[in-house]
Amino acid sequence: MSFVQSLLAVPAFVSNVYSANNGLALTPQMGWNTWNHFGCDISEDTIMSAAQAMVSNNLTQFGYEYVIMDDCWHAASRDNATGAPVADPSKFPNGVKDLSDKIHAMGLKFGIYSSAGTLTCGGRFGSLGYEEIDAKTYADWGVDYLKYDNCYNEGRAGTPLISYERYANMSRALNATGRPILYSMCNWGEDGPWNFAQTIANSWRISGDIMDNFNRYDERCPCTSVIDCKLPGYHCAMARIIDFAAPVGQKAGSGHWNDLDMLEVGNGGMSYDEYVTHFSMWSILKSPLILGNDVTSMTNETLSIITNKAIIDINQDANGSPANRLWKQSVDGGDLSLWTGGLADGSSVIALLNTSPSNQTVDVEFSDVFWDQGMQAQTQGYTLYDLWQKDEAGVWGKSLGSVQGSLGNVTIGAHQTKVWRAVPATVASRRQLFHEL
Repeated sequence: MSFVQSLLAVPAFVSNVYSANNGLALTPQMGWNTWNHFGCDISEDTIMSAAQAMVSNNLTQFGYEYVIMDDCWHAASRDNATGAPVADPSKFPNGVKDLSDKIHAMGLKFGIYSSAGTLTCGGRFGSLGYEEIDAKTYADWGVDYLKYDNCYNEGRAGTPLISYERYANMSRALNATGRPILYSMCNWGEDGPWNFAQTIANSWRISGDIMDNFNRYDERCPCTSVIDCKLPGYHCAMARIIDFAAPVGQKAGSGHWNDLDMLEVGNGGMSYDEYVTHFSMWSILKSPLILGNDVTSMTNETLSIITNKAIIDINQDANGSPANRLWKQSVDGGDLSLWTGGLADGSSVIALLNTSPSNQTVDVEFSDVFWDQGMQAQTQGYTLYDLWQKDEAGVWGKSLGSVQGSLGNVTIGAHQTKVWRAVPATVASRRQLFHEL
């Protein structure tokens, strides 16, 4: 049964409770968010400039469609008469509805931010206890996406059921508006949302906030695993979040995704190879791809990373299954890890990640890569495509030819990730895979 068919099979009296039953995010959502680069320093001009840059840089053709206004859009208080949310008139003199209309006129979708608490993380009014009026107002404004944070939650956390009820209140309110609004929970992995959020949200954050750094340890992100983490914190290095994501991939799927947080590509804190790793791993783990840089001022290097269609195609593949980590081996100053995932056309993605500060050489054995598929898959031949090399026509995904048994003597640089697509001899041609999807 397909995902959509399974949703239609849900009894009508239950279906209006489920945000996951809104037909949205059947593949991980893609877009841009104000927070990582601009923080609270936002206005109508900030958001309109970014939207125009998304269009002029042709980001829409790669799937980036949501323009998300994060925290600090709020006026000092709600409407005294109705309790409805109000935008800061100095930042948004024409109102949010006008901004939303302008975004839609460019062929984009508009997102907004709130928190399931009395205040947002930036100290503005939150939505706890105001779910219905806020959801109705967002719908009236033409909002297509809600990022819903976890600050100032009045202690309404500590068990999965308590967190579920707090976030389900907004889910019900959004669905009651009749407008399809993608619901992006941002409760930092608290109380294990991968176990309870599938029926109420389209995505959920799994950890504390990312920082623009490859692997620096920061005590403000104290957990070594997201399983039973009691203080998700913030300032979580990118490689740390990859570790966090490894065990919970099994909980994600079409319409409900693990969110590894917004992308830092282009913000300047990491090298080219580190940003390639960042974009690659977010993609194969099926995280939402939400840009967090200044899209009005990008280098060619940044643009080349975020528009690698071969990598984006992995993220957006209809199979909807995040890559699985097969092994992790300690090396000097870091580790090597091997990841793989199946794709809808019968091919597979393979990724080798090196978090150490030095080059490493390893054989990628197909007995490891295709362990779950059995002996036939382990021994048959594959055509391999390197998704971070371009072919003669300038298309990402250079053929490495036919390979059987292993990919031998692979040298991988410090903080690099190599990503291959493995096409069994029985599967369609490269043209079908990369040009007709």
